[in-house]
Amino acid sequence: MKIDHLIVMANQIGDFFKSYPDQDYAQKEIATHLRKFWAPDMRELIKDLVESKKSNDLHSDVAEAIRKYL
Repeated sequence: MKIDHLIVMANQIGDFFKSYPDQDYAQKEIATHLRKFWAPDMRELIKDLVESKKSNDLHSDVAEAIRKYL
């Protein structure tokens, strides 16, 4: 799967949780969603992207959720 597509999908998940008043809870939910519904190789690709700090297109709240909770 192409990383660009993973970024789009992760950002869509982040957009869903953006309206949550508690952003820490929202980040935990983003990570929970990724663990539940993404294949392990997809999670590894997105984690590698965040760790490489080349995730400019990834929303900051999504990147933080991955960094902290995934």
